[in-house]
Amino acid sequence: MTTIKDSVHDHIEVEGVAADLLDTPAVQRLRHIKQLGTVQLAYPSANHTRFEHSLGVYHLAEQALEHMDVDGIDAERVRAAAMLHDVGHGPFSHNIESLTHRETGKYHDDVDELLAQGQVGDVLRRNGLDPSRVAGLVAGEGKYGQLVSGELDVDRMDYLVRDAHHTGVPYGTIDPGRLVRALQFVDGELVLAPGNVQSAESLLVARALMNPTVYSHHVARISKAMLRQAAERLLRSDPDLTAEELRRMDDHGLIVAMRLCAETAAFARRYAERDLYKRAVWAELGGVPDWLLDADHEDLRELEAEIAGACDLDPREVIVDVASDPAMTESTSRVMVGDEIRELGRQSPLVKALRTAQYQQWRLGVYTVEEASERVGRVAVDILGLEVDGALVSERRGRPATLDEFADAT
Repeated sequence: MTTIKDSVHDHIEVEGVAADLLDTPAVQRLRHIKQLGTVQLAYPSANHTRFEHSLGVYHLAEQALEHMDVDGIDAERVRAAAMLHDVGHGPFSHNIESLTHRETGKYHDDVDELLAQGQVGDVLRRNGLDPSRVAGLVAGEGKYGQLVSGELDVDRMDYLVRDAHHTGVPYGTIDPGRLVRALQFVDGELVLAPGNVQSAESLLVARALMNPTVYSHHVARISKAMLRQAAERLLRSDPDLTAEELRRMDDHGLIVAMRLCAETAAFARRYAERDLYKRAVWAELGGVPDWLLDADHEDLRELEAEIAGACDLDPREVIVDVASDPAMTESTSRVMVGDEIRELGRQSPLVKALRTAQYQQWRLGVYTVEEASERVGRVAVDILGLEVDGALVSERRGRPATLDEFADAT
């Protein structure tokens, strides 16, 4: 048994297959991947890694298994899946996942090959575990996959409290101990026991508050968009670099590769010095045309080039960032009310209000170099067809300005 001191859960005892997996290269690599990607540029203490998060997920999974009296081979598979659930992440976690998925067809939870080969595969087979079965749990398959990847998974319980702890933001504070003790299987479905509607709501509220405050903070979104653009240029510029190799880099490796590439060296400098683009447009959902919401990757690159050309800028100096549709997966969590299983979204009056807040918090961003932010804002409003009704907001020169001011200036 190995005992590890954790900043969130205090002492974590790791044994069995999980202890054997700890020192494999695939797991140790997670020490060099930040849990929140570029969020540290907004919250300096957000330097925690996927490694410590994986330990936390394992710890909560162990508690859940003990509480629900799950043992034997099923428990060992869950322990292994909890420890390995993040090994498929690329550098800076989710920040460049859209790029690597376009190129490889794989998301971070597509780990069949990673678990079947190398030391991880050897460890799993030595412990009598089929790597494909463990990979299935990581992807959320089957009864016990719900514990690792689902609406009530221990992954979410750990990252919310851990992210809140390391950013210093109190909104993600939940009680994972109570949530774990409330878990139970009913007809093969993972639910919260009767009397825990409020516990389920705590997950919902925490996620809803952490999103605009941390995960979608404008600095995090700008730096993520810049990193994603630079990673794409790196991949196109280096004929010896494959998308699969890019996916297996860690944070440090990616930044070094960008620093050594002429096409991305400027970004590497900007990242190191926190010299980020500024918001030229920060638009609410109601003022964005449907065609723009549905635009694909290539469409957005063409729009960036068009805006940049109209402003006499390099195409690399304009980024159009269309956020994904507001989602609230926690609202589909299942809770027991009496002897009936109900979806939280139908049981809790909070869900409708929080969903409305999510739509109001949604923003489309256009980012550029500081000296060009005003003219890029004016051009972007026209080219993107944004509605000018005073409800859409852009920031320039440190003060908020409505988009109709842009219209008046054209």
